[in-house]
Amino acid sequence: MKKKVLISCLHLQRTIERYLPMFQENNIEVDLPKVNQKLTESELLGIIKKYDGIIAGDDEITANVLNNATNLKIISKWGVGIDGINLDAAKKNNIKVTNTPGTFNEEVANLTIGYLICLSRKIPLIDKMVREGEWNNAQLQGISLRGKTLGVIGVGGIGREVIRLASTMGMKTLGYDIYPVPEEFQVQTNMKQVSLDELLRNSDFISLNCNLTSDNYHLLDIREFELMKDQVYIINTARGPLINESTLVRYLDSGKVAGAALDVFETEPLPIQSPLRNYTNCIFGAHNSSNTLDAVLRVNEIAISNLINGLKES
Repeated sequence: MKKKVLISCLHLQRTIERYLPMFQENNIEVDLPKVNQKLTESELLGIIKKYDGIIAGDDEITANVLNNATNLKIISKWGVGIDGINLDAAKKNNIKVTNTPGTFNEEVANLTIGYLICLSRKIPLIDKMVREGEWNNAQLQGISLRGKTLGVIGVGGIGREVIRLASTMGMKTLGYDIYPVPEEFQVQTNMKQVSLDELLRNSDFISLNCNLTSDNYHLLDIREFELMKDQVYIINTARGPLINESTLVRYLDSGKVAGAALDVFETEPLPIQSPLRNYTNCIFGAHNSSNTLDAVLRVNEIAISNLINGLKES
C-alpha cells in the first residue's frame, strides 16, 4: 500500500522533479500544497489526517495538529529549527521528528558576515542612490571593522563559523551561550565567552545565531537595548521572535541602533504595514540565509532519506 506524504518545504517543492524517482521507488505518493512561507495550524488541521509523513518547512505543527494526525509516523524537518513543532505532542502520539543539523553552518555564517559588511559600509543604500543618479550624495562614509567587537548570541555551529570569519577580519569577538564553549575554540579564535549583559554592553555589532525557545522569546527587548552601546548594529539570521520588533523600531528612531539586517521577522512574510520598512538603515532578507543551490540539494537528500527511513521503521 502506498504511503502518502505532504511536502510543505518550498525549497524541496521547487526542485521536486529531481527527487520523484526516489519517492516512486519507495512506493510514496507526494502532495505539494500551495504554501505562503509556511502552513498554518488551520491549514494543516484540514488535511493532516491523510498523511503518513511530512517533509516540513517552518509550519505550525502544534499539539492540536498532531493530536489529529491519526496516520502520521514521521515529521522530517527540512533544515535545523524545530521550534514550530510541538515535540511533546509528537512524542505522545508516537510521531518521530528528525531534522538536518549542521547542514547550513557556512551558508548562514557567510550571509551574516555579508550583512555585517553591508551595514558597516552602507552598501545597499549607496547602490540605491547611485541607481537614482545621486552620485555625490551616495559617497557615504562607512566604518572600519578591524578592532570592532562582534557579539555572537548562540555559539553553536553557525555562531562559531561567524566568529571564525569575523576573527580573520581583525574583529574582536564575544560569545554568549547557555552551554560552555570549548576552551580550544576560544583560544583559536581569540573569542571570550561572556554573560549576555556583558556582550550587550561591549559589542559594536550583535549577531543572533541561537535557536528560538520558550525561554528566549523577545530575548532582545527594552532592558537589553538599554544595555547596548550607542550606534550598535543588529543582525538576525536566526528567528524573528528573538527580537521585539516594536522595541527595535523605538531604538532605531532614537538613533541608538545605527542599523539592522534582518533575514527573519516576527510575522513572515514581513507585513506591508510594518514600520521597519521605513528605515533606510535596515537591510531585509526573506528567511533565506541557507538558500544556496549546493545547500538546498544537500539538505533535500538528507530530509528525504530521513523521511523514507522513518516510514520504513514505523
